[in-house]
Amino acid sequence: MNKTALIARVALQLGSRRAATEAVEAVLDTIVRAVVSGETVSVTSFGTFETTEASARRARNPQTGETFDLAARTVPRFRPHTRFREYANRERDLPEAGSAVRKDPKGTHTQAAAKSTSTRAAARSARTRTVANSNRRRAAARGAA
Repeated sequence: MNKTALIARVALQLGSRRAATEAVEAVLDTIVRAVVSGETVSVTSFGTFETTEASARRARNPQTGETFDLAARTVPRFRPHTRFREYANRERDLPEAGSAVRKDPKGTHTQAAAKSTSTRAAARSARTRTVANSNRRRAAARGAA
């Protein structure tokens, strides 16, 4: 789907192509301007738009085989919300009516959402332990040398 098709679908819901065009362009413009200025834009049950730093690296032109250096740069990134990923993977059914990105009422969060948070915390803790152990081994090796 391109921007024109998106506007056409929004126009079906709003009843006016002009209003749909203005709405879509305003939302996209606001997101782009916020992300470019360094802000993070988070849309409940949809995802997060942000920037991330890409480090400098060697790249290769696949047609010529020529290698060249790419400078470090800032790149935009979109991280879909868990629910959006569940919809895309067919793990959750889209609602028949209403918005697919509406926030759940309080107290109705699924067990899976709570589990993913604890899983992330466990992974973060494991990474921290691994880094700490690596640092200890390096320090011990330097002391032995």
